[in-house]
Amino acid sequence: MDMHFLDNPPPFLFFTGKGGVGKTSLACAHAVSLADRGRRVLLVSTDPASNVGQVFGINIGNHVTAVDAVPGLSALEIDPQAAAQLYRDKIVDPVRGVLPDAVVKSIEEQLSGACTTEIAAFDEFTALLTDPALVQGYDHIVFDTAPTGHTIRLLQLPGAWDNFLQDAKGDASCLGPLSGLEKQRDQYHAAVEALSDPARTRLVLVARAQRATLREAARTHEELAAIGLKQQYLVINGILPECEAAHDPLAAAVFKREQQALADMPAALQALPIDRVALKPFNLVGLDALRQLLTADESASGTESAPVPALHATDAPALSTLIDAIAADGHGLIMLMGKGGVGKTTLAAAVAVALAERGFPVHLTTSDPAAHLAETLAATSDRTLKHLSVSRIDPQAETARYRQDILDTKGKNLDAAGRALLEEDLRSPCTEEIAVFQAFSRAIREAGKKFVVMDTAPTGHTLLLLDATGAYHREVARQMSDPHLHFTTPMMQLQDPAQTKVLLVTLAETTPVLEAANLQADLRRAGIEPWAWIVNNSLVAAQPQSRLLRRRAVNELAQMDLVATHHAQRYAVVPLLTEEPVGVARLLALTHVSLQVSPAIAKRSSP
Repeated sequence: MDMHFLDNPPPFLFFTGKGGVGKTSLACAHAVSLADRGRRVLLVSTDPASNVGQVFGINIGNHVTAVDAVPGLSALEIDPQAAAQLYRDKIVDPVRGVLPDAVVKSIEEQLSGACTTEIAAFDEFTALLTDPALVQGYDHIVFDTAPTGHTIRLLQLPGAWDNFLQDAKGDASCLGPLSGLEKQRDQYHAAVEALSDPARTRLVLVARAQRATLREAARTHEELAAIGLKQQYLVINGILPECEAAHDPLAAAVFKREQQALADMPAALQALPIDRVALKPFNLVGLDALRQLLTADESASGTESAPVPALHATDAPALSTLIDAIAADGHGLIMLMGKGGVGKTTLAAAVAVALAERGFPVHLTTSDPAAHLAETLAATSDRTLKHLSVSRIDPQAETARYRQDILDTKGKNLDAAGRALLEEDLRSPCTEEIAVFQAFSRAIREAGKKFVVMDTAPTGHTLLLLDATGAYHREVARQMSDPHLHFTTPMMQLQDPAQTKVLLVTLAETTPVLEAANLQADLRRAGIEPWAWIVNNSLVAAQPQSRLLRRRAVNELAQMDLVATHHAQRYAVVPLLTEEPVGVARLLALTHVSLQVSPAIAKRSSP
């Protein structure tokens, strides 16, 4: 078929994008397509949610495995968590028993974040890019996920990591992982050269026809292009075919929203070669499904002759059940967390409005860059808003302010190389989390008297870094050593379920659920137990009429059951709505939607 990203592929192909956009499916389908054309192909996954083995119905693991059903195709799954643990052990084991336990614990925390995991995975697959024998054995190596611009820039920094860290010049959060890499600098240099060579490497950005994922794709494009990875293609995956919108109001609304998002696509993406892949009704497991994924006919949804699946009706917990339990406390900090694109800003607004409607004073604080939320609420004279105040934090402004403060203090006496290291450290994802959280923390104090609802929050790793590098908690504890004095630090408040409730937001899809589970484990390491999960934009709860959407709704049930029976102490389900929940009336309606879903997920409905 005629798709730009399939044309004249170079030896190395990287698929990258937000969780749940279909990177793995497209990487697998492309690898099969190349092998079907007689090419020798190695498919490599460094995705923490990798299901490549499941897609092909075989066990793969961390060794090259032939996919017997596809002549010429082999696969390899690099487990980034296992790679990160081996990497941590390599750095930490030599200092155990030599350095004080507190220092060792601090090193381990520096090595526990997403940057370490990504660097460790990069450490593994750079060998694939730079091994002449391996490269000669294959015509193409297809990577499911690519390193971020931040990681690549880290690997291009001056060779002064060890001295920088040993001299404690930066309280570094993301440079710590680099301390074990000095011996492989030549290998990394060769790998980065290969990534930057358009004759050898193609980067395929994968997105959905949604504003949030397209904005994220544009940021990724610009960040990677700025460091030399300019051979980029865009694939917009999972577009609802127009024929599905004919007899279903929900499908018609989805189609309209997607088409509007495509029309408003960021200019940076419009200049790229763009391919569109239609939404399929089936799970992308098995060779037949993979080969159908890249079919050219978007109208052929494969549902015309298929029976309409039944979605057996029973009650499942609505968002209002969680809000009722929250309201019983009368005040407190409510933090909504989750990966980008799952809808946490909208749900934070819904929670805040519902609490205000009950007559509680509520402060909603948001980092929503679009700012439409505050404008919508401020323009409404509903009695609910008498109890609701809204503040918006600009993540870019807060991060710039934080970076400058660190450079002016810790970077004041650094030489040029040291300052370059510190500046790169301050470009890490942790930095924005810390900066935004510091701005949010000004509102936390209000939670003793009212409800404070946050639409985003730092990960457990970042919270531990804040606690370790700022040492605020320990300093207060030392000063308040008198057992008769009582005190509370922000960290203690976050760890106290009587004061703070964390709501994890996800979608009923494999990757978003796994990402939320990893976030939950991260928070637990910081002593914070999530209070509830919210499964947002559920098709099974929306009861669509479209055959394609109903078949996809059935596919959600396994993930919803996993949330209900394995991950969450309590949970709620929010359906995908025909109208976007903007404004007080629609936000209130969202919390009270009556849900009809499978009996399998109803057994843990009480909050």
